[in-house]
Amino acid sequence: MAELNTILFSAADNLRSKMDASEYKNYLLGLIFYKYLSDRLLEKVVEIADESPEENDTVEKQTQLYVALLADEEVKNDLIETLVDTLGYDIEPTYLFNVLTDQAKQNTFQLNDLNKAFIDLSTKYDQFNGLFDDVDLTSKKLGSDAQQRNITITEVIKKLNPINLLGHDGDVIGDAYEFLISQFASEAGKKAGEFYTPHEVSVMMARIAAMGQEEKKLFSVYDPTMGSGSLMLNIRNYINHPENVKYHGQELNTTTYNLAKMNLILHEVDKEDIRLSNGDTLNKDWPTDEPYTFDSVLMNPPYSAKWSSDDTFLDDSRFNRYGRLAPKTKADFAFLLHGLYHLKDSGTMAIVLPHGVLFRGAAEGAIRKKLLEDGSIDAVIGMPSNLFFGTSIPTTVIILKKNRTTRDVLFIDASKEFIKGKNQNKFSDDHINKIVKTYKNRESIEKYSYVATFEEIRENDFNLNIPRYVDAFEVEVHVDMALLGSTIKGIRQEKAELESNLYEMISSLKYNEENDEWIKGALEVFNYES
Repeated sequence: MAELNTILFSAADNLRSKMDASEYKNYLLGLIFYKYLSDRLLEKVVEIADESPEENDTVEKQTQLYVALLADEEVKNDLIETLVDTLGYDIEPTYLFNVLTDQAKQNTFQLNDLNKAFIDLSTKYDQFNGLFDDVDLTSKKLGSDAQQRNITITEVIKKLNPINLLGHDGDVIGDAYEFLISQFASEAGKKAGEFYTPHEVSVMMARIAAMGQEEKKLFSVYDPTMGSGSLMLNIRNYINHPENVKYHGQELNTTTYNLAKMNLILHEVDKEDIRLSNGDTLNKDWPTDEPYTFDSVLMNPPYSAKWSSDDTFLDDSRFNRYGRLAPKTKADFAFLLHGLYHLKDSGTMAIVLPHGVLFRGAAEGAIRKKLLEDGSIDAVIGMPSNLFFGTSIPTTVIILKKNRTTRDVLFIDASKEFIKGKNQNKFSDDHINKIVKTYKNRESIEKYSYVATFEEIRENDFNLNIPRYVDAFEVEVHVDMALLGSTIKGIRQEKAELESNLYEMISSLKYNEENDEWIKGALEVFNYES
């Protein structure tokens, strides 16, 4: 992780003066993704050829093996066919990332070769269609002419080459994205909250969403505002058959949609298990064909976004049973109801929203009341402020279920327990474990959690503001003013005695003429203070 961050920071230096972070992250992430595809292919070649990994432990040796196998006409077609069957793609040796890097080191790299490599992948294999569109190698921001653009990308490629993507333990795209956002928050953090859910929050949501469903042989997850895709990818870490997860996601922003596709491919998810849509989640329901309900729904939608809220949506099966629509300027409940509609009766949903959804009235109040009457709201978790990129507001994670046998609601106030960071606050593993344990045990803990009955919530006019149920207020310690005054008086008396003794000691000193000025100055200080 430290190595990845160091290399990214260095590579970003070649682009930072040319464009802002929201643009140069596309170049860095796109090139990292292409390097992964190239390195993964070479690793697979060694495996297919049944060669010793120890003897082919460098990309140079792996490339030599690949070239030799392709030169054998009897082997070539079978090798390419096997690569396409197992990986879903092939790359010509000329376009391998390490080959391009070698050319960059020798100053013979041609930008057109990298562009051909992108075009080759995108045209031959559907899953890569459009993925490299944001790596615009003709952009004048890279340089005023072809030669300058060539130099810029040459330097970036050389710096990215040392990253060991196959040995990286974790979410490469997510880790890289999080680092870029946090490091250059003043630029890239503008809208980062829409694209990326901090890892620790994602873990907490996934653990809760998977709870009680760990044994399912087939598992489906859906994120209708998927951003980089990291939120739904986390679910597989907490179920017992992660190889059988089906991923369904939608994202309006095309750049971010491509980022999610990269992320899933980087995590070696089979293309048969990926079902993604680049579209507007609210204005047009998706998916509408089977399957359209899922074991887990995880969401971190843009907060208080605008949407049409047209009256025609009152006939939409996602919203019609609630009688009201989310306001035009606050689509929070529209996102929530969309997600809930696509949740299986046995599933669990977790969604991040601003606190306003817990207490705002009018249409939102009516929707909230109906959700509570149906018993759909299972838990409300208050999060610390400054936890998400691009916004300092405190957020809440709402857990929803269908067909619950009770209408009580568990409130957890986790807003006070976090690690304070320079730019962003964070949860530790202990903080996450405490939230998950409290949710699982559904217990009331003084100043931390409370299980409120439906009757209590109704008495509060269906207001779910957390302080109404969890009293986290710390009682101030009573101060004995008489004792405090006596203590201060004693300190002053002790100070006066010490000064008097020091004055007498200095006055009695025998000193040379050269110290006369210093002694007079010291005595004047005491006279002044007295």
